[in-house]
Order: sequence, then C-alpha cells, then structure tokens
Amino acid sequence: MDTAEPLPVIAVAAEPLEFRGLLRRAGGVRRLPWRLDFAREASVGGRRWILAAHGPGPQLARMAAETALERCGGRAVLLSTGFCGALDPGLRTADIVVAREVIGEGGARRYPARIPAAPSIFRQGVVWSQDRVAVTPADKQALRVLGADAVEMEAAAVAEEAARRNAPFYCIRAVSDAASESLPLDFNRFRDAAGRFAKWRITTAAVMHPSCLIPLLRFGASCRRAGGRLGDFLASCCF
Repeated sequence: MDTAEPLPVIAVAAEPLEFRGLLRRAGGVRRLPWRLDFAREASVGGRRWILAAHGPGPQLARMAAETALERCGGRAVLLSTGFCGALDPGLRTADIVVAREVIGEGGARRYPARIPAAPSIFRQGVVWSQDRVAVTPADKQALRVLGADAVEMEAAAVAEEAARRNAPFYCIRAVSDAASESLPLDFNRFRDAAGRFAKWRITTAAVMHPSCLIPLLRFGASCRRAGGRLGDFLASCCF
C-alpha cells in the first residue's frame, strides 16, 4: 500500500481577500516569515496548503510561486486561484471556472491545466491571462472572440513556473464580474511601478467621484460572495 504523503498544494492569488473563503475552511493556520505580501500555511481536508499572495500580474505571481516552491523543496501542486472576469455571457457572478487551458503572452503561449475531482458544479473553459484588467464589456468581447471563457492576470506565470519545475498545475477561479458588466473604475490607472493596486489612490478616486462609490461597494460585495464560493469549492477538491 502506498502511504506516501501527498504533495502540498501551493495556491497563488493576487490578494489575500481571495483566500478568505478558503481560510474559513482551514485549520492550523500560521503565518510564514517569507518575503511575500501574504504567506500562510494551513491544513485543508488534512492536506498541507501554502497560500501565497504577492500582488496582481505575472511578475508578482511568478515571485510568489517561485518563493513557495523553493520553500517546499521544489515539490508541490501549483494552483492559480482567485477572481476572474467572465468572457462567456453564460457565466454569472460567483460561478466557478476550472481551466483546461491557460493562454498567456497575448495568445503566444498555451498551458494545459489539470481538472480536479470535485463534487460541486463548475464550468470547464479556457482562461486568458494578461497583465491588464479587462474593464469594459468591449474589452471582454475582444478577448471572447479569441476563444477564451474568462480573464485574469496571474495564471500564465504560475503555469510557466509549474512547467519549469514539472509540477502539477491547476487554475481555478471564481467570477467577480459578468461579461456584460463594466468595473466601477479603470483599475489599470491605479497600479504602482511594481504592478500592485494602490488602494489609497482607488479610495481617493471614489471620494473625488462619488458616483463610483455605490458601484465599488457592489463590486466589493460580489468579490466577497465569489470568495466564499471559491473557498467552499477548493476545500471540496481532490488534487
């Protein structure tokens, strides 16, 4: 009988908010003293998980994946997770999208992704990964015609690191905004030199443009709902 301990799961997201739902299902959570914005070790379903968030975009996601893999001795399951924008009009807020393929570098690179065993309903699809927020329905439609079902900003970098290390790769996302929806602000305008979102600038923009405040609050509520659904789904998966 094979009694080998399963590989740890390294989950890479952009923001700690994307882990809140999963952390509610986790035990033994402890902070890791790594040079990342957010790093936690936890037990989920009796399995060791590493939760790493270092900011949006490929450069920061790659740093998170590299750091966590190095600390795990180079052997782990790599999971890109968090929120995504829907490109398929049939997707709704908080729907779960499991990638069978991630497309990065403007369509030049394609990375296959594994499908986990899960008891909950989810949508398989193609995830487009770019270093830019898709803000408007027109932005999303332009990506939809390229064959993608959802868009996000980190998965291609995590997939590339998984391929380099010969690690199993998964991409599981929860929809934060539908294909027909515009985001309340153009968040691309509020990224700093490293690529992180400057939250104080977003807050200032909301104060200066009060018409954005209610849409921002609604978007925040959608993200919290998506995060809760994502956490429940991840905790039920078998990788």
